[in-house]
Amino acid sequence: MPAQNCLVANDWICWDYVTSRSQELTDATVEHVWITGASVLIGLVVSVPLALLARRGRRWSVPVLTFTTLLYTVPSLAMFSLLLPVFGLSAALVVTGLVLYSLTILVRNALAGLEAVPEEVREAARGMGYGPGRLLWQVELPLALPALLAGVRIATVSTIALTTVGSIVGKGGLGNLIAPAVNSSFKAQVLTASVLCVLLALVADLLLLGLQRLLTPWTRAGARPAAPVKGA
Repeated sequence: MPAQNCLVANDWICWDYVTSRSQELTDATVEHVWITGASVLIGLVVSVPLALLARRGRRWSVPVLTFTTLLYTVPSLAMFSLLLPVFGLSAALVVTGLVLYSLTILVRNALAGLEAVPEEVREAARGMGYGPGRLLWQVELPLALPALLAGVRIATVSTIALTTVGSIVGKGGLGNLIAPAVNSSFKAQVLTASVLCVLLALVADLLLLGLQRLLTPWTRAGARPAAPVKGA
């Protein structure tokens, strides 16, 4: 008697599901990647100015850090509901919500990196004629990169997980497969989509770790820190 098909048997591990739904899995994975990437990139662009504002003193840091922390406490369903009148049922709705969640991590790490820059380094740069803009781009941000990129790694892994919640509006990447499969007890789809989600997080973290090591060689064990300011 021939073995029962794993799809018919509703097995957790089923290669027939992977091969027969390969395009569906690919499309969901691609959507998951671009939603995550767009959310983290936009969050990074927004977080640096907020960190610079918070660095001016408690008058600014308290409201900025409090606001970004409170954002993370808002349940995803409530967050998407609040954004729905503005963005409608679109990918922009999910991306905006994920950007707001990422600010909690990114702003704090950017601020920590900027505050860790030694004051004597800033003074040396000013003495060499560096203006505020040049000081920020050529001295402070490069030295703040380790903390900033560490925040990007955490925010990326967190966003990959949160992206699945976007399935409530049909824009959740792999979450679009996980949610209905859970409701229908489709084991192979639940496991496959979940494993792909975990693999995305692992690959993204490894790639960002490699980028961090490439951009910040002075942080490696035994490496001497590069001079932050060059003479004119």
